Amino acid sequence: MQGRRKIQQSNILICGVDEAGRGPLAGPVSAAAVILDASNPIDGLADSKKLSERQRDKLAPIIRERALAWAIAYAEVDEIDRLNILQATLLAMRRAVLALNIKPQQVLVDGLYCPQTGIPSQAIVKGDSKVAAISAASILAKTARDALMLELHEQYPHYGFADHKGYPTAMHLAALREHGVSAVHRKSFRPVRELLFTSLT
Repeated sequence: MQGRRKIQQSNILICGVDEAGRGPLAGPVSAAAVILDASNPIDGLADSKKLSERQRDKLAPIIRERALAWAIAYAEVDEIDRLNILQATLLAMRRAVLALNIKPQQVLVDGLYCPQTGIPSQAIVKGDSKVAAISAASILAKTARDALMLELHEQYPHYGFADHKGYPTAMHLAALREHGVSAVHRKSFRPVRELLFTSLT
């Protein structure tokens, strides 16, 4: 998914990048890249984890409307299992940055590592609380992934994805033990891997 508004004059085009869904046992990992418009600021931007679901859902369409450019991308479950979660997350981030309709001049990424995009990049620890563009990216990544997990809930209702979004809650682990591993579970993650091993022995 991507969007674009008419570009305006600015000193340097900075792209903020963040991810959502590294910890869950199911579903893809998402990443978003956002270039904000300095002339059209957005109030209330913050680390998505510090916002309520209602706040995130209110801010997400505002970000898509006011940003100069934005893009959301994913790394799927099979890619997570094949590459590991860190490399899959970087892949999703790379896809998001490269999907932007406007090429940024600098990429600022939340965390410790940067995706390989060919654009000057900097990783910023707790960047989602320090840089507005990263905060915006965190909100888009989180809301997009949550919406996708609601779709997966329709396909696999007995796992309760609508409630826990794939995270390893007691409810989710109990459902895994009862119903087994689905096609959207990350088989390389220990609770899922151990359940698969147990079922084979």
